[in-house]
Amino acid sequence: MSHHPPNPPIIHSFATTEVMVSSLASFIIKAQKDSIDKKGRFTVALSGGSLPKQLSGLIGNPAVKWDKWQVFYADERVVPLTDPDSNHFLCSNELFNKVPIPKENIRTIDIALLDDLEELSDAYEKELIKEFAQKDSARFPVFDLILLGMGPDGHTASLFPGHELLAEEDRWVAYIEDSPKPPSKRITLTYPVINHAARVVFVAAGAAKADILCTVLDHPEQGLPASRVKPAHPGQLFWFVDQPAAAKLQVSSDEFKL
Repeated sequence: MSHHPPNPPIIHSFATTEVMVSSLASFIIKAQKDSIDKKGRFTVALSGGSLPKQLSGLIGNPAVKWDKWQVFYADERVVPLTDPDSNHFLCSNELFNKVPIPKENIRTIDIALLDDLEELSDAYEKELIKEFAQKDSARFPVFDLILLGMGPDGHTASLFPGHELLAEEDRWVAYIEDSPKPPSKRITLTYPVINHAARVVFVAAGAAKADILCTVLDHPEQGLPASRVKPAHPGQLFWFVDQPAAAKLQVSSDEFKL
């Protein structure tokens, strides 16, 4: 770990969700180019919820080099991959089924292990080790980009307020059996993994997110899970928000320019 304090988050706020979506796509494409130029691949982790829909700006965009993407899930529900609760099912419907990404580039949970959470999360951790360990030999994987949403309670991935998982410091992938939101069984990337990424992007749109966004960004001392995302230097945290979500923010945000 470096001795620099984490960089403050960069908050980009947009007049409309549509502008947010297209600017987010531009941002992702730029991150993709940097990563491919450096090492020939682009490692991404993404979550479910409203996030997959907000990636629609990538669909049909010729600048996206889908064959170079290596996709993992920031969290996943312990359900079959065809279950409507599955993040993979949601991301496939909203994005991956509409673009030419090779199926083997998307790392799903091993559905043979749905009955054994310990085995399931270990197997998913091994997928990460396969992708990162030989190449980066660091203590934790360094994703090029982690894309996250935030729930109305301030949770992100499957890291919930007040849960013991918030203190996990060793594992890359952990499981949860008592999620306050159904389904109760999930696996999730842990803070050390999220906070070692080169770029973490939160996407939040709509007036329903205004209060929680204000708490997370203006009152990080409350320790909500989304506030604990603080990528270690030189990693950087970005927020992409629309005007209704940003309405109550005290911290300053800037209009996004590429």
